[in-house]
Amino acid sequence: MDLDFTEEEQAFRQEVRAWVGEHLPADIRDKVRAARALTREDNQRWARILGQKGWLAAGWPRAFGGPGWTAVQKHLFEEECALAGAPRILPFGPVMVAPVIMAFGTPEQQRRFLPAIASGEVWWSQGYSEPGAGSDLASLKTRAERRGDHYVVNGQKTWTTLAQHGDWIFCLVRTASDGKPQAGISFLLIDMKSPGVSVRPIVMLDGEPEVNEVFFDNVEVPAANLIGEENKGWSYAKLLLAHERTNIAEVNRSKRELERLKALAQAEGVWDDARLRDQIALLEVDIVALEMLVLRVLSAEKSGKQSLDIAGLLKIRGSEIQQRAAELLMLAGGPGTVARRDEAADTAAAGWQHDALAPLMGSYFNLRKTTIYGGSNEVQRNIVAQTVLG
Repeated sequence: MDLDFTEEEQAFRQEVRAWVGEHLPADIRDKVRAARALTREDNQRWARILGQKGWLAAGWPRAFGGPGWTAVQKHLFEEECALAGAPRILPFGPVMVAPVIMAFGTPEQQRRFLPAIASGEVWWSQGYSEPGAGSDLASLKTRAERRGDHYVVNGQKTWTTLAQHGDWIFCLVRTASDGKPQAGISFLLIDMKSPGVSVRPIVMLDGEPEVNEVFFDNVEVPAANLIGEENKGWSYAKLLLAHERTNIAEVNRSKRELERLKALAQAEGVWDDARLRDQIALLEVDIVALEMLVLRVLSAEKSGKQSLDIAGLLKIRGSEIQQRAAELLMLAGGPGTVARRDEAADTAAAGWQHDALAPLMGSYFNLRKTTIYGGSNEVQRNIVAQTVLG
């Protein structure tokens, strides 16, 4: 396993670093580094900047409008963006639904949907989880009934991230009830401006309405928006979930949070606490180990070997590391942290709470989700035991 980057890859890193440093808006960078909430326009502005450069579709082949980067180049790009303080690229469009459209969509669907994803103009949401169908996704009940040249969709999705901003949503819907539950699921693209679509926010522990319930009441969807074959959506969903779970590892974000943790511990005067410093060192070891695992996969791809089927393992370790980093940031911040971001903003304005501490409690609460979404870690451990350990 060769983990050294080539001269060409190092030159590529420098190119990305220089470009991001020049084009990342300072106000967005400052928000990210301070862990303050980003608006829809903040995310879209950065997405459009990347889209104009052709880098929003970082993992896409040239044939579909992407840069045609190797897996190593994509990793270096994501690392430099994270370390520069750029917002995380929202994965629902370019990372999740786009590969499904490329692999299973018709040429017409590819021409219709992919350019707007690559440019950052269209905000996509993910319609998978339902009440009673989370990690057990195959038990979903949202139905799509074929009537002539369209489907009529009725049902509910939940925990839909940032759906209040969505333009389109890709959904798993039930089109048949015979046989195994997985056999009757289809993959449908739905315009969220369609009559009958309604979004209800769910306020999280951090006070933010990050996730939502999405209701479909006799929503008419053109049959042309069906991806692939009817009742074959479960196969397409598995491809998407592999992309989602690998993306959740967030090793580059964790590296940035590690540096933030060290700086905060020094600023708060607790760096000399040996027990806290030991915990920071253990966190750094785990982040390095996770990065080595990611690089191991990239090395296998670069050498033409079959990469390890470890998306679930990356998800488990990456999500647990994010939670531990948030916990240590809370410990370093001490009693100056507050419970909600709206309260943090009020106290900061009052002058007694400085910006570095204001978002910590909100981030801590928010990151409780990481071991649940994308398939709970308990379920992922079973999958790893079956598919990796044998």
